[in-house]
Amino acid sequence: MLTKAGFIYRPAKGSHSFWTHPLIPDEPVTIAGGDGDDAPKYLEKQVNNV
Repeated sequence: MLTKAGFIYRPAKGSHSFWTHPLIPDEPVTIAGGDGDDAPKYLEKQVNNV
């Protein structure tokens, strides 16, 4: 979802992933959990609002 929206993956500590977008570099998105894990509802809302 984030890749399709133009976000770039940046490695982060542990199971977190860090995403930035070239047009909004001051608003990175940090996502907890590994690939395939279900995201909490609050995180889905945050990603949809970016």
